[in-house]
Amino acid sequence: MMTVRQPVLLGQTMGGKVPPTAVVIFGASGDLTHRKILPAFYHLKKNGHLPEGMAFVGFARREQSEQQFREVLRQSLADFSHTQPIDNAVWAALEPHIYYQKGDLSNPDDYQGLAERLRSLPEANLFGQNHLFYLATAPNFFSVVAENLGKAGLHAGPGVNGSRRLIVEKPFGTDLPSARCLNETLHQVFPERCIFRIDHYLGKENVQNLLYFRFGNSIFEPLWDRRYIDHVQITVAETQTIGSRGGYYDMAGASRDMLQNHLMQLFTLIAMEPPASLEAEAIRDEKVKVLRSVPTPSSEEVQRNSVRAQYGPGILGAKTVRPYREEDRVSRRSLTETYVCLRLEIDNWRWSGVPFYLRTGKALSRQYTEICIVFNRPPCVLFAHSLKHIARNWLKIRIQPSEGIHLLFNTKVPAQPLIEEARMDFYYRQRDHYFPEAYERLLLDALIGEPTLFTRSDEVEQAWRIIDAVQGAWREEELDRLPLYAPGSMGPVEAEELLRREGRRWGDSPCEEEESVRE
Repeated sequence: MMTVRQPVLLGQTMGGKVPPTAVVIFGASGDLTHRKILPAFYHLKKNGHLPEGMAFVGFARREQSEQQFREVLRQSLADFSHTQPIDNAVWAALEPHIYYQKGDLSNPDDYQGLAERLRSLPEANLFGQNHLFYLATAPNFFSVVAENLGKAGLHAGPGVNGSRRLIVEKPFGTDLPSARCLNETLHQVFPERCIFRIDHYLGKENVQNLLYFRFGNSIFEPLWDRRYIDHVQITVAETQTIGSRGGYYDMAGASRDMLQNHLMQLFTLIAMEPPASLEAEAIRDEKVKVLRSVPTPSSEEVQRNSVRAQYGPGILGAKTVRPYREEDRVSRRSLTETYVCLRLEIDNWRWSGVPFYLRTGKALSRQYTEICIVFNRPPCVLFAHSLKHIARNWLKIRIQPSEGIHLLFNTKVPAQPLIEEARMDFYYRQRDHYFPEAYERLLLDALIGEPTLFTRSDEVEQAWRIIDAVQGAWREEELDRLPLYAPGSMGPVEAEELLRREGRRWGDSPCEEEESVRE
């Protein structure tokens, strides 16, 4: 008789049911609401995760009626839902519970109006004081909205007979001082347990799988240290240019826009120690320990171990790309990087001496996110007289697209005294599972108060400590321009050289760089 074991679960599935809740979206007329937030709630409703008594209130300055707001959202589902066609029965059940509240984010009186509206909604007798506030606004309004919620009595704390939670989008600050200031402001209105700093990368299925893969398999975890791993590569490659985001991007750059958050999240998950349990704080404690174990790099170390560059002119696909400095709302003398590569080390027992290479860039040849674990080369004495090269073993964890895990190993060529590379491949989508979008998973977790996949304040500050040191070292360089790379390439030659000088290569580089077994 076969025994079927119940799966071990992480995150929202560890909690209970979603309580009836009033969800208030600040910045409801913005792109994020229409592309991500509303489709996520639609799919949660379609899959039976939302109870009766839910209400959704859009808060924005735009003059429009409730019916107009609903019609625009319905069109957004048709445009952006990852499942088509739209289920009209699900929309018919969701639409009557969507409301619109015109308001100015900076006007405290409009928050009083919001509080009164929440109390008067037909669902109010069910959701009570359970409120989820989503800050889908520009970052400069995060503190403003939180303070005005407090003034209107919509804060979390003693005397509230229910749950009041706040979701904050990235970027969470622009440096360490601003992140600390924002944390202090939010904590005056919402305790840390009620603040959910959202990073959609943590909602991706294969990011969540990192903990299961590492700690649920006895064949890999014993190899997960300096004795067996030569180095680790983390890549977030994008084919898009900055598009219409020049005003924001020229102030942020790749290091603030991607490195400080997305790549640091992957870095901590791949390097963390086994947590004491799957409870949120146990996992988040270990992630923070990783960042604390990264020494603040000196200027000399940053200049030696980092590469920054901008995309130049060229052709990407069938599209002509103008150089970054000629993009709209970008300074013609800009030193903002559209590509960054950073070499980090972790000063602890497990990882001492193992470099981690983190890179991200715009206008690259491929769009993918991947972690490569590169193992040490085996002793080569058995093959030294018959083979010129022997490949390292690689373990590639693909986050997106085509989520999966790929193991590269060496095997003998039949009938010949030669070794060739072979692969074992696992793809999530080969299995008949529903794949929720990242925002679906994260919004569901926020509704039940499960913080595992959200970023804690000390983690944010530790990540900024590292990025601030990098930014400070770059400011000391007397440059009038950055190196350029061709659109449609995988970045500047300087990034290749950063690894090559240590006898390594990127996982998407040609294999000729493999060192000889005779050396």
